[in-house]
Amino acid sequence: MTTVLFWDIDGTLLTTARAGIHAWEEAVAERLGQPVDLSDFQTAGLTDVEIARRLAESHGLEPASAESLLRSYERRLPECLGRRTGAVLPNVLPILERLRGRPDVHSALLTGNTRSGAAAKLRHYGLARFFEGGAFADGAEDRATIARTALAQARQIVGTVSPERIYVIGDTPHDVACGKAIGARVVAVATGGYTLEQLRATEPWWLLPSLPDPDQFLARLGLSRSLESV
Repeated sequence: MTTVLFWDIDGTLLTTARAGIHAWEEAVAERLGQPVDLSDFQTAGLTDVEIARRLAESHGLEPASAESLLRSYERRLPECLGRRTGAVLPNVLPILERLRGRPDVHSALLTGNTRSGAAAKLRHYGLARFFEGGAFADGAEDRATIARTALAQARQIVGTVSPERIYVIGDTPHDVACGKAIGARVVAVATGGYTLEQLRATEPWWLLPSLPDPDQFLARLGLSRSLESV
């Protein structure tokens, strides 16, 4: 039976050191014709589409301008990533290396980033090779919709999947909620903008301060057996 792992990006796989905020600042400034400061603007758990909509509203722009803000952000993001000292988060790379190539594991993205934004981040941090597609914020109103799309795509690829073999790994209450919306087990890590106490209140299947070493991670998900036994 295939195990399906749906991964969030920001705060779960990596941190951009708020490079995205700089891209949003430039996008809004371009529209307003003056600098803006978004240092206090909280994006954790929001989709890129929601961010664009909120920024348009908070700066007195017409709702239709949210789309142009989003496209401007996407254009500016790759350059902004290079200006900040972000990083892949602890144990992410060794876990993904251990999972890569396993015929019994399907790793995909389930993210509030647009497809373009996700691709820019994964390319910059060298993680793109680990994922077999995924579902993104493009055209989605909320994370539950994104999650249902991700699950439908995974089933097209791997066939029937038992709910006990579907996991969502994320760092916000929004990730927990969207995982529960598709009946998945949620691994919540406090490596983003939320504390352990805040995440505990959402009752994830497994709560962690950060991703553990690969042996512990694979064992808890029932993936510690050797490939020969798959």
